[in-house]
Amino acid sequence: MTQSDQAAVRSSPRVLFYSHDTFGLGHLRRSRALAGAITKAAPDVSALILTGSPVAGRFAFPDNVDHIRLPGVTKTPDGNYESERLGLSIDEVTDLRAGLIDATVKHFDPDIVIVDKEPTGFRGELIPALKWLREKRKAHIVLGLRDVLDDPDILAAEWDRKGAIEAAEQYYDECWVYGLRSIHDPTAGLEFSQSFRTRTRFTGYLRREELPDGEVPSDPYVLVTPGGGGDGAGMVNLVLSAYERDPELSPRALLVYGPFLSGEVRAEFEARVAKLDGRVHAVGFDSRMENLMNGAKGIVSMGGYNTFCEVLSFDKPVVIVPRTRPRLEQFIRASRAEELGLVRMLDETRGELTPEAMVAAIRGLADQPCPSSAFVPGLLDGLDVVSDRALEILGLTRSQGVA
Repeated sequence: MTQSDQAAVRSSPRVLFYSHDTFGLGHLRRSRALAGAITKAAPDVSALILTGSPVAGRFAFPDNVDHIRLPGVTKTPDGNYESERLGLSIDEVTDLRAGLIDATVKHFDPDIVIVDKEPTGFRGELIPALKWLREKRKAHIVLGLRDVLDDPDILAAEWDRKGAIEAAEQYYDECWVYGLRSIHDPTAGLEFSQSFRTRTRFTGYLRREELPDGEVPSDPYVLVTPGGGGDGAGMVNLVLSAYERDPELSPRALLVYGPFLSGEVRAEFEARVAKLDGRVHAVGFDSRMENLMNGAKGIVSMGGYNTFCEVLSFDKPVVIVPRTRPRLEQFIRASRAEELGLVRMLDETRGELTPEAMVAAIRGLADQPCPSSAFVPGLLDGLDVVSDRALEILGLTRSQGVA
């Protein structure tokens, strides 16, 4: 390849996403949505996602977007971490991941780096790459935060322990919050400098669109989704109990367990589903959840960020059963959304985690207002705001014909 050919290849702007993904699907799905929006706005841009998600290979990625799977880690019952498959100590697997991240950064040579949620990465694995990028002045580095992280006091203690505030101040050029300050400010309890706060912008939530080629049932259904499923057994049990309690409950439910639901627990649920005479249909995983969302009459879900964005995007009445452990994130989001009239929540503190309450909630979906009835300015502007800002950083203009 000649020097001119090399220059032409390198002239293509590059965006690198880091998504630690030790558990669940949220970080990967958020990074995939952002990468797709940026590359759609400017098709010359290439995006690469570094992810620890064990199911990354089961997703389709947009044009000009690819991913590298980092060796997986998993959380043990005592709250510690261990290697998912390699039999390495947690220190060894973290060092391996850090080396792969560092090498990828140096070879991919990105113009923008967008880090999801963890300023230092998993157990500090991102620090060597961040130091190199800052020393070489190689890229514009962005910290991306979802709308809610956790209870402010708990979050402040966690970030202090990780040195996350210092890392954010030292390495990051700006911060994007994928939500609205009027709904929740995830940085409110963190002791950021005024300088960092002036570099923080609230983008709005990330709109989702129906994907091509997805199959949707023709009969009316309520979609039941615990997200990744790893902590969704309680919600699934409540839905199945409702259909067991009321033989006339309709419409039928389409239950997507998620890839991380325990096999033993799933087997117990499958036995119960089999006795419901087709009133509940269950599948393990669907990488095109957007299509199932769009086709549903209503939704019963936990309160994860991505599900919340999808509910708003497809304007579906939803009942949220938020988890409260190990983080209050979902409860905080659902409570505020209920106050605004965007969703209905079943609240443990109100004694609503009962089959009777779930029966009433599912029946009520037919008359429940859609989220759009509660107008919130800028609610779903996130992908446009992010892609416009990325193009501004890269010195590009939005491609003609791209809204």
